Amino acid sequence: MSKANFPLSPFALSLSKGARLTLATLAVTVASPVLAQSIAITGATLAIGDGSEPIQNGTVVITGGKVVAAGAGVAVPAGVKTIDAAGKWVTPGLVSGFSRVGLAEVPGVSETNDTRASKSPFSAAIDVAPAVNPLANPIAISRTAGITRAVVVPVAGSGMFAGQGAVVDLGADMNPITKARAFQYVEMGEEGKDDAGGSRAAMILTFRMMLTEAQSYAKAPASYDGGTKDALLNRVDAQALVPVVNGTIPLMVHAESARDIVTVLSLKQDFPALKLILAGATEGWMVAAQIAAAKVPVITAGLEDLPSSFEKLAATQSNVGRLVKAGVPVSMGMLTGDSALQLRLATQQAGNMVALTKVPGATGLSWGQALRTITSAPAEAMGLGDRIGSLKPGKAGDVVMWDGDPFEMTSAPVAVWIDGVQQPIENRQTKLRDRYATPNEGAMPKAYEW
Repeated sequence: MSKANFPLSPFALSLSKGARLTLATLAVTVASPVLAQSIAITGATLAIGDGSEPIQNGTVVITGGKVVAAGAGVAVPAGVKTIDAAGKWVTPGLVSGFSRVGLAEVPGVSETNDTRASKSPFSAAIDVAPAVNPLANPIAISRTAGITRAVVVPVAGSGMFAGQGAVVDLGADMNPITKARAFQYVEMGEEGKDDAGGSRAAMILTFRMMLTEAQSYAKAPASYDGGTKDALLNRVDAQALVPVVNGTIPLMVHAESARDIVTVLSLKQDFPALKLILAGATEGWMVAAQIAAAKVPVITAGLEDLPSSFEKLAATQSNVGRLVKAGVPVSMGMLTGDSALQLRLATQQAGNMVALTKVPGATGLSWGQALRTITSAPAEAMGLGDRIGSLKPGKAGDVVMWDGDPFEMTSAPVAVWIDGVQQPIENRQTKLRDRYATPNEGAMPKAYEW
């Protein structure tokens, strides 16, 4: 792979139906099942992903798809395949804290878009896991950029609740699900109020009544009648919200403004078992102390710095740094529109946080803290901190070897492993780039002939 690897957006092309069919044949070549090898990557600038700073001349050993050891002075067991990473950087596989990867190929083409179920009679009960397509081009593109796992979030359709999100791996195989039904997603900002009657007052009341109905279902499932005109939830959706009110699965709440965030945090007074995750939180820095006191993790977009809506009037790139400084566990992901498929921007998000430490008056993160926001922090927010997200012993063998500092725009992965299995790092875009970089007459499609 060339050092400067900047694949074009997969949505830059306007695709006809015929072209979309061709996409299926040009999608990533799915690797046959491969057993994880025992490998040792040596001599690297090694980052563990737990918030610590990079280690010089580090080694990571992977056996049976798991990290066995990582650090300086690690001995390589006899018989283990050794990869010399001198001059390279090695990190855990990156984890996108928020995405719609695998749910859409081209967002503007409805046939390829499974992010939203606007016409469904169900909401909270919708489970995105069966809809995740491991052959979608954004998965291969993201893997090429060093993303190995992602949090996949549905879009709210006809109501506040969007359904149950998943955590996936981006391996080149047909088994992408790391954790299905990992959380429930609900809109509690500008979009949420529109879905619940047009005002925040109506939104909060609707939300409270829905959770109350879920509690009623939990107490007496047989007697719950979700078919009456007064019921806000049908039986299937009420059942799906029971784990939320019981605190069995987290509730990811999209709230951007400071006032909405405070309102969300106050919900635990009436529903103390709620296990909250805040998504968005553009104005979170204004109420960072309250978020930290509530011990609620935040998943946010590190590049938000414009007042693009009324609920983001206090947007600043210092949001992440200020939240972390206040003691809030912060992850970063891609939260807006088509950007939710551009997982490759994760290193740019993190790199900007490091750059902010050099800007007078701004609040950023150290290199190790920034890497944590796109590795172990999102894993912990999803309850998977013991399985993925860092190079600590016992974690999944998700490893990326880079040709330079991952936060530098000219750096790119040269090798990616997921669960100890080396992955292809080409995709449709890199193939097109390489094919047309040096065109030769006679070897081009008709439109390119001259």
